[in-house]
Amino acid sequence: MFIKTTRAGGYEYIKLVESYRKEGGSTGHRVLYNFGRADNLRNEQSFLRMVKRLCEVGNIPLPNDDGRIADEEPLSDCSEAVFYNYGYLAYRRLWNDLYIQGCLEEVQHCSKISYSLPDVVFLMALQHLLEPRSKLSTHAHQERYLNIDKVSLQHMYRALDKLADSKGEIESSLFDYNYTRAGRKVDVVFYDVTTVSFESVVADELRNFGFSKECKFNEVQVVMGMIIDSSGFPVGYELFPGNTFDGKTMVKALENIKKRFGINRVIIVGDRGINSKGNLALIKEAGYGYIVASKIRQMGEAMQKKILRQDDFLPLGGTAAEAGFRYKTMEYDNIFTDEDGKKHVLQENLLITYSPKRANKDASDRARLIAKAEKLLQDPQKITAANKRGGKKYIDRKDPKKSETWTLATAKIEKDAQFDGYYGLQTSERELSAEETIEAHSLLWKIEESFRIMKTTLEVQPVFHWNERRIRGHFVVCFLAFMMERCMESLLAGCFKPGGDTRDKPSPDKIREALSSMQVAAVTTGGQDLFIKAKPLPLAKTIFKMLKLPIPDNISSKEDLNALLFIESRRECAQMSLF
Repeated sequence: MFIKTTRAGGYEYIKLVESYRKEGGSTGHRVLYNFGRADNLRNEQSFLRMVKRLCEVGNIPLPNDDGRIADEEPLSDCSEAVFYNYGYLAYRRLWNDLYIQGCLEEVQHCSKISYSLPDVVFLMALQHLLEPRSKLSTHAHQERYLNIDKVSLQHMYRALDKLADSKGEIESSLFDYNYTRAGRKVDVVFYDVTTVSFESVVADELRNFGFSKECKFNEVQVVMGMIIDSSGFPVGYELFPGNTFDGKTMVKALENIKKRFGINRVIIVGDRGINSKGNLALIKEAGYGYIVASKIRQMGEAMQKKILRQDDFLPLGGTAAEAGFRYKTMEYDNIFTDEDGKKHVLQENLLITYSPKRANKDASDRARLIAKAEKLLQDPQKITAANKRGGKKYIDRKDPKKSETWTLATAKIEKDAQFDGYYGLQTSERELSAEETIEAHSLLWKIEESFRIMKTTLEVQPVFHWNERRIRGHFVVCFLAFMMERCMESLLAGCFKPGGDTRDKPSPDKIREALSSMQVAAVTTGGQDLFIKAKPLPLAKTIFKMLKLPIPDNISSKEDLNALLFIESRRECAQMSLF
C-alpha cells in the first residue's frame, strides 16, 4: 500500500492505494480510501492528530517545532475503536414524516407514562428494520446506534402494553394524517389473511391451533388480517384467534374501514378465502364494492357449462397480453338465503379468463397429487391420517359401507381436468371493464408480498411473548416498522429505471444492508473523541441524498458529528412526497 496524490479541478487529492496483479500477469492499482483534498487535510487538526498517532504506533520519529526529531517514546493513549451505526437516521426521518412520532406523543400526553413512549417504540421498530432481535436482545445491543438515548427493558414491556391498548387510536391517527389531511384518495383496498406462529404448543384465547398457511400444524398461532392500498402501503390490520377461518375475519375488517378510517366508498379486493355469500352481502350492506376470486368449480352444473363454452371468449388486447389468453364476462345473480331466512340477490359480473400457462400449471399440479394418491393407495393405513388437501383429494371409498376400502377418484380427476387454465372473478362493480377488473385483482400480490416481508425481513415471527397484551403490542411495533419499510421502498422506486435489472431494485434486504453499512469508528486519542467514517454502500448514499440527510466527513470530532447529524422533529411534513 502507498499514498498517492492526484490533481483534478485545480485541487490535489490524497488517496490510499494498493497494487495488485491482474489476470494475465499485469499489475494495477485500486483505491482503498479517499482522504480528500490536500489543502483541507493540512488544516484539519483531527486528521493531523490521527497521522501523528499512526506514526507513534509505527514507532516513526516526529519532528519538533524547530524541525529536529524528538527523542521521545511514542504515546499509547489511543483507545480501541467502537463502531456505531448512523444509517438509522433515514428511518428516524420517516418516523417523523409519517407522523408516528407525533401520534405516540399524543398517546403519551393522554396517559400517566413517565418515560418517552416514542423513543422506546422507535428503538423496537428500528431493530426489526435493521437487525431483528428479541426485546431482551434489543435492550442489550441498543448502544450500537449513534446518539440514541438508552431505554430500559422494563419500559419496553410497558410500552407493548400501552400499544396494545391504543392500537385503534394509533391506526386512526396515522390514517387521518397520511390520507385524510394529505388529500390522498382511497378507492381500492386489498384484504388478505395470514397466520403467524409461536414456538409453543400452549393454547389460550388468542393463540390456538388452526390451519397454518406455512404448514406449522404442531404450533399455536394467531390469524392476522391486513388491509393495504393500491400502492402496497398498509392501512390497518386486525388479530384473530389462531383457529379463526379466513372468511370469518371480514366483519371486523369492515368495521375498521367504516368506523376507524371513515372510508365511505371503496372496492375490496380479495382471494377465495373471503368469498362467502355472507361476506359479500356484508360488503354490499356496508356500501362497498368487491372483486374476489370465484369458486367456479363449486358452482351449479348449468353455470359451469356456460363457463366452459368456447364460442363467446374474447382475446385480451394490449402488447403485454399473453398469447392465447382470453376472457368473457357474464351477468350473474348470486342468490342465497341467510341464517335468518332472509333472501339476498347480489347482482354481479362473473369474469372468466383462460390462460394456456395456467392450464399447463394446473395439469402439472394435478399430476403431482395423483402420484401422491397412488402412493397412499399402496399403504391404505396412511390414508385416514393424510391431509385432505394432499393426495387424499383424489381418493374415494370403493364401498361406502366398508370404511377401509379405497380407490382412485377418476371421475373427480376428469372433472377437475375440464377447468385447467380457467380462472373466475366475481365483482359487484358491473361498470368496470374486464381489463380494469383483471388489473385490480392482479395487484393482490402486493399484500402477499407484504406478509412475506413482515415474516422474513422484519421477522414478525416467531413471537417471543406469551401475555396477550404483549403479543398485541408486538404486532403494533411490527406494523409501524412495516409502514416505514414500505415508505422507504416507495421513495426509492423513483431512483431506478423501470424495466431494469431486478437485481438493481432496492429490495428490503438491500435497504437493510445499505443502512447497516453506514458506520463510524469512535476512538479517543490525545484526550479527544474522534469518529472515522467507514465507507458506505452506494445505495446508502442514495437514501441519504433522497432524504436530504448529511453524511459525516471522513474524520469528525464528537461536537461536529453531533451538530451535523442532529435532526429536528418536523411536524409540517410534505406528505405527498412520501408516496
